[in-house]
Amino acid sequence: MSSFTIMVDSSCDLPPEYIKEHGIEILPMPFYLDGKAHNAGYWQEISGKEYYDALRSGSVAKTSQTNPGAFVTVFTEYAKKGQGVIFIGLSGGLSATFQNAKIALQEVKESYPDCNIYPIDSLNATSGHGLLTMLAVKKRAEGLSAGETVDWLEEKKHSCFSLFTVDDLMYLHRGGRLSKLSAVAGSMLGVKPVLNVAVDGTLKLKDKVRGRKAALELIASQLKRSIAPDATLETVLINHTACPEDAETLAKMVRDKVNVRHIVIVMMGPIIGAHVGPGAVTLIFEADMTRGEYESKFYGKTSAR
Repeated sequence: MSSFTIMVDSSCDLPPEYIKEHGIEILPMPFYLDGKAHNAGYWQEISGKEYYDALRSGSVAKTSQTNPGAFVTVFTEYAKKGQGVIFIGLSGGLSATFQNAKIALQEVKESYPDCNIYPIDSLNATSGHGLLTMLAVKKRAEGLSAGETVDWLEEKKHSCFSLFTVDDLMYLHRGGRLSKLSAVAGSMLGVKPVLNVAVDGTLKLKDKVRGRKAALELIASQLKRSIAPDATLETVLINHTACPEDAETLAKMVRDKVNVRHIVIVMMGPIIGAHVGPGAVTLIFEADMTRGEYESKFYGKTSAR
């Protein structure tokens, strides 16, 4: 029997078969398409193609965080059983979901003060916190306790990178994830933006290049310069919002530049997909430096991480 349960919200964008194989519990985050609520998470009520076709046709998607009550219910269930839980949540810089998990845990501890439940702010998004979940699975398999795994993840999360490009930055602006100035600056004709999930877990516009292929090439190059020259990556994750050809192009660019054993391509789920829109491609990997070190080295910004 597993020593603890790994739990993650449905914005993690991990392959469903991986989630099932490793017994990961998913907490659905609700989303709305043209005002209609969908609460099952992933693609249980609508397919990815239908969702992104609808967005391309002008439909409006909105998301909502998992509320404290939902966390209280599930945390109480595990506390009653004495089962350890690590919850890995979408960045607190992008959603109140992690904060709601902390609020819920405080309430649960009033009745179960010795419960073994640990919320972690991934400071990441989409498969960025999915990658952290995969690392938690690995440490659990190695026999680490929940507390030991949390300590290890709290350090490791700063080396989990998410780099991405989008077709239309106004999705991020409308969702409150990017300033209007950055959105306009990155949406000039023919210019493709490259963004990352920054040290503080928010989204930052980092570069602008001419053309889609150049944006993908820059993302692959950023991976290469963040790892040791002779490094071999175990797993790289690529998410896309209904643009599988671009995801495959990026995968080839990555293989041409670095040694990698596995590249996993997954269609991005509806939660983050609502904020990046159709045509987004994200590269997620574990680097040999922290995001703070990367910022300092290549963008001249110092950071504790």
